[in-house]
Amino acid sequence: MTPTKPLHRTEFIAMMAMLTATVAFSIDAMLPALPDIGAELTPDNLNAAQLVVTSFVLGMGVGTFFAGPLSDRFGRKPIVTGGAVLFILGAVWGYFAQTMEGVLAARVLQGLGAAGPRTVSMAVIRDLHAGRGMAQILSFVMMIFTVVPALAPSMAVGIIHLFGWRAVFMAFVVFSLVSLIWFTLRQPETLAPENRRPLKVAPLKAAMKEVLSHPTTRLSIMVQTITFSLLFVTISSTQQVFDITYGRGASFHLWFGGIAVIAASASVVNAYFVVRVGMRAIIKLTLTVQAILSIGMTIAILLPIPLHIEFAFYVIWTTSLFYQAGLCIGNLNALALEPMGHVAGMAASIVSAFSTIGAVVIAAPVALMFNGTALPMTICAVICAVLGVWLTSMIVRDSD
Repeated sequence: MTPTKPLHRTEFIAMMAMLTATVAFSIDAMLPALPDIGAELTPDNLNAAQLVVTSFVLGMGVGTFFAGPLSDRFGRKPIVTGGAVLFILGAVWGYFAQTMEGVLAARVLQGLGAAGPRTVSMAVIRDLHAGRGMAQILSFVMMIFTVVPALAPSMAVGIIHLFGWRAVFMAFVVFSLVSLIWFTLRQPETLAPENRRPLKVAPLKAAMKEVLSHPTTRLSIMVQTITFSLLFVTISSTQQVFDITYGRGASFHLWFGGIAVIAASASVVNAYFVVRVGMRAIIKLTLTVQAILSIGMTIAILLPIPLHIEFAFYVIWTTSLFYQAGLCIGNLNALALEPMGHVAGMAASIVSAFSTIGAVVIAAPVALMFNGTALPMTICAVICAVLGVWLTSMIVRDSD
């Protein structure tokens, strides 16, 4: 039976959060497995195991180019279903892969599939909400979303201990099936047939031109690229930093979970303040503070201070990076999509694709520069945060 009754706000937020969390779970649950993957599949180049993270993100970025236009043509629900199928096929492939190249290819396929739930969930929210109301919904979604990074590494540690690192891929299958069944049975289609756009080259090119030519949307994409870069650099390298730099590999999942729990409050803070002070003010202040903290962390690494004190600084700095994501990402999505309600699916695709692929281009080389310290990460964070402040200062909304 096709659902037609609108969901209660609480269930809607929880469902959108779970669809969006497909991405977080797929990334964070792999982090404890990276040492085992590297040792088994690429023992001569352990840094290469970090590509398990960025290959997924790359596939997701590419997939978003297709997910939005397809959802504008066929509706939101079929694209979520198709994406989940690709994601599950990629997980099964990863489980059986015997080479690093096979695992990376499987992760790209998983990323392509995850683009469906991730992109369409943003389009569904935009179908039903706009402006600061949309930003508030996205903040609550992000609040639930951030619970996944808190739990995923610890869950993965237990799975790896009992069944080995390959079993994490089976956990992805279960997660995707649960979210797909929930969405299919409970969420009504939000794009009416009369509002669907034909899947033709000319309209797609026109929509892309409109999205990229609008200054608010374009600048929001650029700032979101920077925000994602800060996040992906941290996620890619932080397991090695905890393990190799500070000798905390055995307790990494606990530290990471604690950081995620603290960072989850960022969405609550944003939901409270966004309707009072506005999206741009929060983004600009957050990136300014991030630049200052990143400069401080860089200095701490360069100074001859005791390692345990440097580690304390690193935990605080890493927490701030996740916190800034909670304060910025929802607001940047809302800013970018606000002028694009008539092409919400395509706009969501362009925003996600450009910011995600751009972030991978920045994050992957920085992660591979890992030299036993967090210095490559902190230098990248300083540059990105300062650039983000400058770009945010130029964003002007149509309503201004």
